[in-house]
Amino acid sequence: MEAGLPADLPRLRAPEKRPAIGIVHLGLGAFFRAHGAIYIAEAMEKSGGDWSICGVSLKSPGTRDALAPQGGAYTAVELAPDGTKPRVITSVAEVLVAPEDPAAVLSRLTDPAVKIVSLTVTEKGYCHDPATGALNPDHPDIRHDLAASLPASAPGYVVRALALRRAAGLAPFTVLSCDNLPDNGSVVRGVVLDLARRIDPDLADWIAAHGRFPATMVDRIVPATSAEDIEATARLTGYDDRAPVMHEPFRQWVIQDDFVNDDRPDLAGVGAQLVGDVTPFEHMKLRMLNGTHSALAYLGYLAGHETIADCAADPVMAGYVKRLWRAEIIPALTPPEGTDLDQHADALFARYENPAIRHRTWQIAMDGSQKLPQRILATLAENHAAGRDSHGLCLAVAGWMRYVSGVDLDGNAIDVRDPLADRLRLDGQTGAARVDALLALREVFPQTVAETWRDPIVQALHQLETKGVRDAIRALPG
Repeated sequence: MEAGLPADLPRLRAPEKRPAIGIVHLGLGAFFRAHGAIYIAEAMEKSGGDWSICGVSLKSPGTRDALAPQGGAYTAVELAPDGTKPRVITSVAEVLVAPEDPAAVLSRLTDPAVKIVSLTVTEKGYCHDPATGALNPDHPDIRHDLAASLPASAPGYVVRALALRRAAGLAPFTVLSCDNLPDNGSVVRGVVLDLARRIDPDLADWIAAHGRFPATMVDRIVPATSAEDIEATARLTGYDDRAPVMHEPFRQWVIQDDFVNDDRPDLAGVGAQLVGDVTPFEHMKLRMLNGTHSALAYLGYLAGHETIADCAADPVMAGYVKRLWRAEIIPALTPPEGTDLDQHADALFARYENPAIRHRTWQIAMDGSQKLPQRILATLAENHAAGRDSHGLCLAVAGWMRYVSGVDLDGNAIDVRDPLADRLRLDGQTGAARVDALLALREVFPQTVAETWRDPIVQALHQLETKGVRDAIRALPG
């Protein structure tokens, strides 16, 4: 605790009696605890049901170690321009750490009471090729999962658990991806079926016939929790919580209504949208919010901005993101019924301006090789097919190319976090040679995108490196 705070603050604790566990969530990070777990808590409060959550950390014990002494309870702090609003969430009843005891995770996954397995494992956690959506059989975790009965990857846990349920005569659980992937339900279904088929073709046939993999779209800005946030939460609430999450007021969860035996919490009763087709919502979110977030992350970082709110306060960066929406992104979208995309862009920018949300450009910039295909490259492909220019998006790609070199425009080192980081650095290669080497990465760039947009990206990188971020933006046509 920081000096000035009482040393004897009581530790936050969950109530002793809670509904039984009905959901296992793989990848218990801040986003799910600030989004899905809150919806689920509200659904149980409103309509009952045994839908408490067993969270599974697939890598490190940090989240478990913080939550276990609190019985899984934590504070969700809404950060609005007019103040903060804390709320205790108790829907997480158990946290397991997969590498410590994979058998315990499989045991929980095969509990007949578990009806849903949800995931927020980030794009790289699906062990797939982001450019195609297909399973990457050469991924180290997949090679392990093909050879061992105790898995390491998220798809491996799903497949091995479904095999155990089939052998026990149990129905499969619904697999509910909550990651920012295009058609995430189909992606996780394809990855799971491919892995299952390599292990046992009959298992794959059973999953295909009886399993359900609804698509979803999730939206809420959740900045990483800092030590300062933990101190501020203690001051605000009067108790010691080692695992609070920060979030903006806005939230949205759109879910394809396709569950095994229709078993699900009353999510519609607490504001989630249960629909037949998630695609229009998904494209709108991935390209309008996530696409511009990534563009601002790379160019904003290179311009010296720490957060998205800092970018929004910079008139040049603000004009850039509004130009992206107006000229390049919105023309490539079919809006969900009843949605005005221009008004949606205005609402997004108001969210970006929220000074209480310190969403770091460096945090958003992580794992860009996994994010670019769905956030930016898909729009580039559609704009080319329609004969539209995309100079602003090409500048965003050029910003990513400079960022992953590991050196900013002033020669300072960048801490690049990306599963392909070693291949992206390309020490000694600059200009067109760097662009060509990165465009040759088929895991990231489809060949048609690489061939179509190569020259504009070369030009954009040259502008960026010779003029700087703001002058490169000012030089954009239109």
